[in-house]
Amino acid sequence: MLKHRSITIGRFNGFLSGGSFSDVNINSVLYSKKDSSAVRLTAYTVPEGKRILFKEAISKLSEFKPVKVGDSFGPSWVTVWFNVKIKIPDNWNDDIIYFLWNCNNEGLIWSLDGRPIQGLTGGGGDVKRHEYILTKEDLKKKNVEFYIESACNGMFGNGDDDLINPPDPDRYFTLSKAEIATPNIEVWNLLYDFHIIAGMAKYLPENSSRGSQALYTADKIINVFDPKNKESWSEARKVAAEFLNKHSGDAAHNVYAIGNCHIDTAWLWPYDETKRKCARSWASQIRLMEKYPDYVFVASQAQQFEWVRKFYPTLFKEMQEKYENKQFIPIGNTWVEMDCNIPSGESFIRQFLYGTKFFKDHFNYSSDIFWLPDTFGYSAQLPQIIKIMGMKYFFTQKLSWNNINKFPHTSFYWIGLDGSEALTHFSPANTYTANATVNDVITCEKNNKDTAYSNDSLLVYGVGDGGGGPLMKMIERLERMKDVDGLPKVILSDPSIFYKHLEENSNDLPKWNGELYFELHRGTYTSQAKNKFYNRFTEYLLHNIEFFNSLEAILNNSSNYPKEDIEELWKDILLNQFHDVLPGSSIGMVYDDSTKIYENVVKKGNKLQDIAIDSIISNISKEAKGKKGYGIFNTTQWTRSEIIEVPLLPNQKNIQQLSHNENKALIYVENVPGFGFKEVNGNKLVNQELSITYQESNQSYIMRNSYVTVTFDNIGRIISFIDNEINRELICENTKGNQFKIYEDTPLYWDAWDVEIYHLEKNSDIINGNVKIIENGPLRIALEVNIKISDISNIKQYIYLTPISKMVEFDTEVEWHESHKFLKVEFSVDILCDTATYETAFGFVKRPTHYNTSWDMAKFEVCGHKFADLSEYGYGVSLLNNCKYGYAIHEKTMRLSLLRSPKAPDDNCDMGIQKFRYALLPHIGSFNESSVVEEGYRFNVPLIPRYIEDLEISNPYQLLINDKPKNVIIDTIKFAENENAKDKAVIVRIYEAYGGTTSFKLSSELPVKKCYICNGLEENIKEIEWKEKSCLLVIKPFKIMTLKLFL
Repeated sequence: MLKHRSITIGRFNGFLSGGSFSDVNINSVLYSKKDSSAVRLTAYTVPEGKRILFKEAISKLSEFKPVKVGDSFGPSWVTVWFNVKIKIPDNWNDDIIYFLWNCNNEGLIWSLDGRPIQGLTGGGGDVKRHEYILTKEDLKKKNVEFYIESACNGMFGNGDDDLINPPDPDRYFTLSKAEIATPNIEVWNLLYDFHIIAGMAKYLPENSSRGSQALYTADKIINVFDPKNKESWSEARKVAAEFLNKHSGDAAHNVYAIGNCHIDTAWLWPYDETKRKCARSWASQIRLMEKYPDYVFVASQAQQFEWVRKFYPTLFKEMQEKYENKQFIPIGNTWVEMDCNIPSGESFIRQFLYGTKFFKDHFNYSSDIFWLPDTFGYSAQLPQIIKIMGMKYFFTQKLSWNNINKFPHTSFYWIGLDGSEALTHFSPANTYTANATVNDVITCEKNNKDTAYSNDSLLVYGVGDGGGGPLMKMIERLERMKDVDGLPKVILSDPSIFYKHLEENSNDLPKWNGELYFELHRGTYTSQAKNKFYNRFTEYLLHNIEFFNSLEAILNNSSNYPKEDIEELWKDILLNQFHDVLPGSSIGMVYDDSTKIYENVVKKGNKLQDIAIDSIISNISKEAKGKKGYGIFNTTQWTRSEIIEVPLLPNQKNIQQLSHNENKALIYVENVPGFGFKEVNGNKLVNQELSITYQESNQSYIMRNSYVTVTFDNIGRIISFIDNEINRELICENTKGNQFKIYEDTPLYWDAWDVEIYHLEKNSDIINGNVKIIENGPLRIALEVNIKISDISNIKQYIYLTPISKMVEFDTEVEWHESHKFLKVEFSVDILCDTATYETAFGFVKRPTHYNTSWDMAKFEVCGHKFADLSEYGYGVSLLNNCKYGYAIHEKTMRLSLLRSPKAPDDNCDMGIQKFRYALLPHIGSFNESSVVEEGYRFNVPLIPRYIEDLEISNPYQLLINDKPKNVIIDTIKFAENENAKDKAVIVRIYEAYGGTTSFKLSSELPVKKCYICNGLEENIKEIEWKEKSCLLVIKPFKIMTLKLFL
């Protein structure tokens, strides 16, 4: 009989459906018997939302109360511990018995002796994990007992009616199933067979002969199958086997299938819940490895492994054992799967440094694959960082989410800023949570854009984001698709095998230069402003801590370098750089957690810094008597002369200028050496030639120094900015600078994640404000600007100009209570260039200032770090900041993104008081001729004054001197990780910032015995001659160089 394709496929769906035909189709005989009366339950609800460990839970056994199917448990985030007792009926002598459980939430089975056994995922759909296979020992005993730790949240948290909505605090979960059952294994096997054949009928091309054969075969199986006739089950399987036993040819596409469990370290749930998700997910995978010896599973994020090691030691031991079997494979080598737009270059290094160290310590293994399937864009320096951290391959798939342009490659070499290459593969299934279906396997070949160069694809499968990992049915399906005519060949594999095969068997793979810009989730450069402030602040706090403690250990010949404390602080920062935390796309509970973590980093970090500085001061001033003053510390490489705020000293005289900030004075400090310190009395005068003046005229406020003349209107907008050196006007005619603008911000769906291009079409200038002068002294002029955004939001801003710089600084505080609004500040500058320059990790990227193509237009909002610059031949201007990351420079308009107000998944995102600083800095010469990189460091890493009771004006001290400080940047000075503290091995991290090969000399008074160039893991590569207190080096464009100095 002829088959009508769509009708027949509809018949297949009915055969598989769990709906109205489930009493007569294959689902009706999946189990031969079930018994809920064999299960007895008691439960204990943990008070106050606490998450307690097993020992504490069973200590409450006397408080467990009888419960039954139909009871509900909650509210949201509460933990319920169930004691489960099963009496297997005497007449049940089956080899396999399942325990079936559905509380519509997440759970973990624990043995009586406190071992995590397997995770459970309630609810329905493809993510459910309801079954637990009782062990052979259980079957012999007939009486089975265990515990279930039940979390009152779904796999994706507790969103109110929608995945990304803020959590519903009053959600309850009903226990709908608790029973034992015996599976009909022959029927289950037929079910898996049928999935493959029906899938081929549905997803192979309609004109495919193999697809037509699949259609007839699946239809025949239904005709043969009779739920009431067991013999028909075997006959139906013979029909299936005849089809499935026809094999692929040698030229078939290869699909390497990798089990994976992407667990967001925090997202729609807090960090503490992630710790339990790891245990639930990975315990489940261990059970699958016992059942399927060929099954290979990978897991990333050393932080998650550390949590399991700490809280679930028996599970961690099982993971180590399964690694030895090459089934449980650590991958990625980073501390967490981090955001790759916002972190500094040093943060990237530490992600790999501490992640690699963990995996080497506990698995004696280091992955060669940078594994980051889900983050919102990839920095242009990552190929080099991957390489110097001992890796050479890269995997993701996130750019398949692009909402404007399709990324053109699947397998390619990604080329970084310095020319480093990373062999890269984007899974053509366009997901890292594939269900391992026929369609997934076919899609791997169909969507592979580079089949002309390579015949291989990677399929990453398993329930993810909220954890879970692969299910039994996924592995069963893949086992059947290993070698079936009409399908690509499926290989259950370690991903390293895939990459080695790809490397050895591909021909002339294409290349992609520069950043992998993600054309979605552009709002993540701005959302959760406080979190982003803390990120930048703590990155540089750790920079300072490491420098000061290195300096202290060297000057005082001590072995007090607090390596373990510093590592702990770094790991906290790295944790908060997870790709849903730092970008601002998590629920409010997560930011309660991250704020506490950051505050702890600041508190402990300040203490470590203060101890080191006090020790340094005691060393340099112990001979002095009587005079009071300041020690000024400089943790950057440049000699600096600046006007800074200092605390007022007791009975201080000869104060040149008080700050409007209470109990602060302004002082001028001159020639503070890089990576060093200088003692001052605070009375230094600015050169009289560098005067500063202020005047008011016709509601205009004019600041003038020797370098610039800046005129503001009566609401704080710049109406003229003249560079006095060349008599050039910076502001475009009939436009303004420092213009606050508010945009309507209503993305298509992903609220905290996205800002869409159409937001640029609907905006308004904020024009309700006033200005007054609050400082008019020899060291600084300050205006106070008060601006009304709306009836519920306002801005207070202090605008500063000093006599020694062209920079105008804007110190800003916003009281923000808007909804779906986006606050930006805009400068229209008379600079013509078709590209703008944005700082990124250890370098910069150039992006278009026009919309010539859809690729250009897609970059309507981009990420930058400390500065963005717009320059033409001979002149330019930079927009600097201390904690912002979103920029938009188009034509002659420079915008800095300040605050958003999304309402999901955190309906309180950015509400309240937000503080930040930015600055406008014109410069003669193009960007490459400017000192913008230096100014970005100065703006973010201020000089640090310390009061000295007994001051001795001694010679300034400088730890290291770099003779090419403009483009050769010493970013980090720290003690080496793995060397003996007594050996005093100092790490110096350097990078080339402007894109040019440079010879330079590094000098120091330190007693350097040996000097090595190292990789990022601080492993020695090459010894460098150190003589006459210096070494000569050559650094290539954008290269990162790590030196190790043995003292």
